[in-house]
Amino acid sequence: MKKNTEKTNVMRLLDQKKIPYETYCYADTGVISGTEVADVLGQDPQQVFKTLVTVGNSNNNYVFLIPVHQELDLKKAAKAVGEKSISMIKSKELLPLTGYIHGGCSPVGMKKQFKTTIDASAADFDTIIFSAGRIGYQVQLSLDALRQIVRFELADLTVSQP
Repeated sequence: MKKNTEKTNVMRLLDQKKIPYETYCYADTGVISGTEVADVLGQDPQQVFKTLVTVGNSNNNYVFLIPVHQELDLKKAAKAVGEKSISMIKSKELLPLTGYIHGGCSPVGMKKQFKTTIDASAADFDTIIFSAGRIGYQVQLSLDALRQIVRFELADLTVSQP
């Protein structure tokens, strides 16, 4: 996969903070799903994360990062952030709330910093890969590096596989 030369806002923010990262571009491939992205990048789908934005009973918003081939367990996610229940926000609410569109949402550089929780499986890898804030672009960095720009917790967030 070719290295990206075009900078996204996420990359610019990482550069400003002097946070090391790798970039990937799959913009010309036509892939859509997270598992297709992992395939095209030649990466383990357990190491490639999708960014999901939710709303709780309290009307607070939360961000969750989970492996692309997994599903968010809404009960586990609610427990992780201290809510009775949470639900996914509607696609049309994503851009005004975060500044990102569906398929290009990143935990870095949202309009507002929301409470962010990453699936505990991320700790199994030296680095994780997630959206660089635009469809077709991904960044790869360590959790320590990510922690320099996004406050987050780790928790078990995914639906248990049979």
